[in-house]
Amino acid sequence: MRLPYRNKKVTLWVLFGIIVITMFLFKFTELRPTCLFKVDAANELSSQMVRVEKYLTDDNQRVYSYNREMPLIFIGGVPRSGTTLMRAMLDAHPDVRCGQETRVIPRILQLRSHWLKSEKESLRLQEAGITKEVMNSAIAQFCLEIIAKHGEPAPRLCNKDPLTLKMGSYVIELFPNAKFLFMVRDGRATVHSIISRKVTITGFDLSSYRQCMQKWNHAIEVMHEQCRDIGKDRCMMVYYEQLVLHPEEWMRKILKFLDVPWNDAVLHHEEFINKPNGVPLSKVERSSDQVIKPVNLEAMSKWVGQIPGDVVRDMADIAPMLSVLGYDPYANPPDYVKGQSNAVGE
Repeated sequence: MRLPYRNKKVTLWVLFGIIVITMFLFKFTELRPTCLFKVDAANELSSQMVRVEKYLTDDNQRVYSYNREMPLIFIGGVPRSGTTLMRAMLDAHPDVRCGQETRVIPRILQLRSHWLKSEKESLRLQEAGITKEVMNSAIAQFCLEIIAKHGEPAPRLCNKDPLTLKMGSYVIELFPNAKFLFMVRDGRATVHSIISRKVTITGFDLSSYRQCMQKWNHAIEVMHEQCRDIGKDRCMMVYYEQLVLHPEEWMRKILKFLDVPWNDAVLHHEEFINKPNGVPLSKVERSSDQVIKPVNLEAMSKWVGQIPGDVVRDMADIAPMLSVLGYDPYANPPDYVKGQSNAVGE
């Protein structure tokens, strides 16, 4: 039976409308976040969402997945302790990508710490249904997105935000297969570098060597305790002086600890500066102008003769962590070759 022209026109518009709605619904479903729910024995939806694997692709269309269980690498330590050199040497490895410092992750972790320290805020979160598991999941996913997407994809992802180690135990709770490299340097050299290069760190008074040494002592003590709590299988202490004195020996130890295959490129990071999949440098990081050079001994003893006499005299009391870490607080300069033999073997 042939339809009248008017009915035929209406039918075509209805079919067109169905097609448009179908395409819209398909597109909406494709773009919206995927949440899968587990069903319990009573066929009721439980509150646990199943995580969907996330992926990145490089220029050659190779696919890299990233998730909370991946073996992330974190580089920590007091700023100006060799953290940038360490990440540059790792960035030269074809399987590793660290990238520039963001400062985002330690700030997020500190924000969470502030919430938990406040009884009022903690209660507010509990009443709102923000449990520890919810908080951990949210923070972990945020950190993971920053780490995975602020640089090129790679088989091993690394983050260099030095102060993250102050909350190292919590980081391992978020990422159970992660490992920390704890960069340790003579506090006198670290503080002299902070002051002479005008590196702004919250709480450090750049006009006072005494106050900065005290701040260094507190920061390194917290990180040392965190590294010890994490354990030797998850946190490795790397002495800056030993790294620059014996780069190949220490890089072999470090890569073995990280389960990363040896590659000579880590000894020649300067050859990969700002090259594709090489060592990207930031215009705002204070250490960028130094890591363009090969590994060298120039900075080891620059602090000698620069610290006020009264601070030198009281050094053992101002910074007792120097002795704990194997440095001689009365030696100016110390014998770095022999002085850390006991501490290195911790």
